[in-house]
Amino acid sequence: MLQVLYRDEWLIAIDKPSGLLVHRSPIAAQEARFAVQLLRDQIGQRVYPAHRLDRGTSGVLLFALDRTVAARLGAQFETRTVDKRYLAIVRGHPAQAGLIDHPLTRRLDAIERDRGVGAGNRDGHPEDLERDEVTSTALDARTRFRRLACAELPHRVDRYASSRYALLELAPETGRRHQIRRHLKHISHPIIGDATYGKGRHNRLFAELFDSHRLLLACTRLALRHPVLDTALEIMAPPADDFHSVMRGLGWPLELATS
Repeated sequence: MLQVLYRDEWLIAIDKPSGLLVHRSPIAAQEARFAVQLLRDQIGQRVYPAHRLDRGTSGVLLFALDRTVAARLGAQFETRTVDKRYLAIVRGHPAQAGLIDHPLTRRLDAIERDRGVGAGNRDGHPEDLERDEVTSTALDARTRFRRLACAELPHRVDRYASSRYALLELAPETGRRHQIRRHLKHISHPIIGDATYGKGRHNRLFAELFDSHRLLLACTRLALRHPVLDTALEIMAPPADDFHSVMRGLGWPLELATS
């Protein structure tokens, strides 16, 4: 059963586990479980995702309970008035804080290619589809980050005798596909567990040391205006147990992720 973080007569938010697709995809045709389907069956009514998370990303996933409210929520995401916060465990020790301002090409999945979607269309947050087509036009993309903790492990992975890692809080200001993952790769601090943009040797080390086989990226907070009540709404989710287990292994208390 999916964990419900918030519910009223118009909205529902869940804590999506890592590995769960938001909805059915032709590229993941073998998958039989999807957040939309599971939540619909759990509450006995249709749900409409207001945004999406990559398959490997865990955390806050918000749905509307009717089409009209879904459209209002979508407008907030399109106009970038939703405050989104993520946690990630990355390779290396980034700066204490910074802004990654690096344009990204638009990535189109199989559905968008079939529909003729182009680079000029609105922002999206589709699932993790690895065989995307990449358009030639680069669009503005900005991600702010803050370093919360550092660790160093006595294991040689690259050329050094030890390996460094960090816990980051991230606030994407735009919503390009795989934006956080691509931006962290761009500054040479890829997310651990990222099979597409990360480093396999570091991913394997975390699998061996911490039994971690997931993308270490989590959406921990959404803050927005309620689309019907017009009041401030904040939905939060602490890191999942498998994420917290890695934090513990690196000597980081859970309080770092909830402060």
